[in-house]
Order: sequence, then structure tokens, then C-alpha cells
Amino acid sequence: MADLGIARINNDMEANGTLTRADLADVVHRRLGLSRAESAGVVERVLHHMCHALSEGQNVKVSGFGTFILRDKGQRSGRYPKTGVEVPIAPRRVMTFRASQIMRDRIAKG
Repeated sequence: MADLGIARINNDMEANGTLTRADLADVVHRRLGLSRAESAGVVERVLHHMCHALSEGQNVKVSGFGTFILRDKGQRSGRYPKTGVEVPIAPRRVMTFRASQIMRDRIAKG
């Protein structure tokens, strides 16, 4: 996997532990030489396409990163913890993320 300025991102993240859109846009800006506005636009378009695909019911796979998977969960019964009364839980669609083996190996190494 090519280094896209990830070392600097990791150093920036140590302050708050979160990678943001702005951090991603900054990497695009530094590595590709686009203006900051263009870089932010690229990041926004990529995220928009991913969100659009998921909203259309498609799974999203990013090679070397992982897969966002949609699942439909049927109606089921649950219990209200305070009273123990059974309540129906409506059917819904949920999204899960499964990291690729490459990503899992990198995370395990620290």
C-alpha cells in the first residue's frame, strides 16, 4: 500500500485520536498538489459516492481497506428492561464494516 502521507496523519491524530475529512483533504492537497478547495472537493465526492451507493442498497468495497456491508434485519421481539414487558423491534437495514485482512494485519501490528 503506498504511503499517502499517513505518517503525518498519525502524528496529527495523536492530539485527538480521530481522522477527519479535513485531515484527508490535507493529505490529498500535499500529495497531489491540488488546491485545498479542490482537495476537500475530491474527498467530499468520494464520500458522497460511497454514501449514495449504500443508500441505493449496494455494498461498498475498498480494496486493502475493507467492505461496508448492508444487512436487512427482520422484526423481532425484545424486552423493556425495567418492566420485562415484551416489545416488538421493527425491521431495519443496518450497515456493518468488515476490515480487509491487510487492514487487520496493520492494526494488529500497531
